[in-house]
Amino acid sequence: MILLRHGQTLWNLHFGQTRIDPGLPDPGLTEEGRRQAKSAAEALAGRGISLLFASPYRRTLETAATVAERLDVPVVVEPLLRERAGFSCDIGTRAGMLAAAWPALDFSALDERWWCDLGETDERVLARARAFRTAVAERPDRDNICAVTHWGVIRALTGETVENGAIREHDPFGPLPPVAAAC
Repeated sequence: MILLRHGQTLWNLHFGQTRIDPGLPDPGLTEEGRRQAKSAAEALAGRGISLLFASPYRRTLETAATVAERLDVPVVVEPLLRERAGFSCDIGTRAGMLAAAWPALDFSALDERWWCDLGETDERVLARARAFRTAVAERPDRDNICAVTHWGVIRALTGETVENGAIREHDPFGPLPPVAAAC
């Protein structure tokens, strides 16, 4: 499967410059983030992607929508892919509001308030990431799946710290990074 980190948000831009949480719940993409999503879509074209999974945050849904449009593939909203609840950007948008903004997507499996309280543990992030990995490993189309997700989930699965818009291959049968390095 392929892991794609969402494009840049205003939160990422501010935090990257100041290391201070700017207090922006569930931000959307910046112009640079939209450019990163388009670039990722082009990089993924011709790679046989047939399905996108996306975290329910606005930044991942916007990134996934750009990729899905370019690749002409469906998007499945997957809460296991959500970011570690550690900052203001990890406070989500209610499912009904997301459904109104993205009427073509199915949010019916989400609770209205689907995100968890801030302060989520590393162990919980690892458990979610690994549960998603296990589910993908069981699918016959696993080689044609792209998961649009976040820094914390990608790090839990690969041990890597990645920038916005980064694409990483991930073998759902391969070794996992040591737990201490995951988050």
